[in-house]
Amino acid sequence: MSVSAEISRRRTFAIISHPDAGKTTLTEKFLLFGGAIQTAGAVKSNKVQKTATSDFMEIERQRGISVATSVMGFDYKDHRVTILDTPGHRDFAEDTYRTLSAVDSVILVVDSVKGVEDQTRRLMEVCRLRNTPVMIFVNKLDRDGKPPFDLLDELEESLKIRVRPLTWPINQGRTFQGVYNLYSKELNLFRATKTTRAEHVVAVRDLQAPELEANLPAADVRQLRDDVELVEGIYDPLDEAAYRRGELAPVFFGSASNNFGVQELLDTFVQLAPAPSGQPAVTRFVRAEEPAFTGFVFKIHANLDPRHRDRIAFVRIVSGRFERHAFYLHTRLGRKLRFANPTTFLANDKSVVDEAWPGDVVGLYDSGQFAIGDTLTEGEPLVFQGIPRFAPEILREVVNLDPMKTKQLDKGIRELTEEGVAQLFTQQPGNRKIIGTVGELQFEVLAFRLEHEYGARCSFRPLSVFKAYWLESENPADLRQFVARRTNSVAYDRDQRPVLLADSQWTVNALKQGNPTINFLAWNEPQEQLQH
Repeated sequence: MSVSAEISRRRTFAIISHPDAGKTTLTEKFLLFGGAIQTAGAVKSNKVQKTATSDFMEIERQRGISVATSVMGFDYKDHRVTILDTPGHRDFAEDTYRTLSAVDSVILVVDSVKGVEDQTRRLMEVCRLRNTPVMIFVNKLDRDGKPPFDLLDELEESLKIRVRPLTWPINQGRTFQGVYNLYSKELNLFRATKTTRAEHVVAVRDLQAPELEANLPAADVRQLRDDVELVEGIYDPLDEAAYRRGELAPVFFGSASNNFGVQELLDTFVQLAPAPSGQPAVTRFVRAEEPAFTGFVFKIHANLDPRHRDRIAFVRIVSGRFERHAFYLHTRLGRKLRFANPTTFLANDKSVVDEAWPGDVVGLYDSGQFAIGDTLTEGEPLVFQGIPRFAPEILREVVNLDPMKTKQLDKGIRELTEEGVAQLFTQQPGNRKIIGTVGELQFEVLAFRLEHEYGARCSFRPLSVFKAYWLESENPADLRQFVARRTNSVAYDRDQRPVLLADSQWTVNALKQGNPTINFLAWNEPQEQLQH
């Protein structure tokens, strides 16, 4: 196949949601319908398989939540689909934000019982920054939730985006019968099946057809006809261009756990979702059709397989063809690297690939040479636009509980913070290590992984720090003087940039007023991107 043919069949997207909306379950059902797995296991418990395919870390199995982005690829109807299943918990929002830089579109999962929640709004704001096309899946229709029309109004008001339903539910809760596909004009009635593909599907092309009464109670038929007439009257026809510009969100209804409405979503998604188009670099826009290979690292994961102590850099292919054993320029280090065993993923199951195309995500074994945001090319000194770091709101000092394992602890903290799950700051004198996160749960994950993956035990001592701010100034002398005066409240990030550990908003406001030449930054781009 030509490059353009390979690109046109790629669909690379992230599934995002508030915790417990059913995101990981929906991911599994996509894999099920795509034939990538034969049975699906619910996240918390299932007789067939106790943990979800995409939740592979031990702590994820114990807690029944996703704490790291999983990457899964499969073929479906002549398309190559790559799903990035992201953490829903707000404590791991930064991993999700970074992941959104590596996808071409998003499916947002909303719980029909709870409606739009805070994390959903924040995720939508990040999508809007890049005008990422969004489809919405309203989940858990097998439970009694908010009426569909009320949910559509809430989606428009809370997420600040126009919506257009493409499927419509027949009842809710215990009387939920299935969904009518407004896009293909088909009615699909499902029998609940949690673990295998539903094969009992009745297709009715015309809502006025007599077959409808043979499969649904008369009251449900009348309600469905009235609802569809109202939908078609209220909402404009689907505008595919507006969807691709991120201005309109198609909406689907269903129940991921019971396979209701999932196939309609997947079938429509592969038809409507955009193929890879390219990515903005610092100096120019790189188009997917360009013949020369380019790609960037958006995620690093240590110990994906704890038995082998491996470290994987996840690379999104932006343009050209990636080939196994070929030499590529690591633009930050300025040297060429060769990769003998690039891999694709189904959660923690890996398989070696000989080539990859724009939109694909490949895993490269990393001996420490990669950082998040790094760029690989065939020789052009490109750097893709930054994946920002956000100022942490919770900072704690690392306390070593086993001095005999100091080396293991230092290595573990360095590698895990390089993954981006937390940020490492060092304060002098004494080389104090301070970990910054956006949520409490990350400390639990860090302690668990340090003990189980590196054999190092530690605790985290709370600090009276309100927030961390990066310090910059166009006048280096002013910055040096400021840092020298406030040694006790300044630490350094892994790029040796000064960071203010502020004890209150009042302190920050006072320092800003008294030091007009100093910039206090709540987020920044990693140094390796600024150097270019």
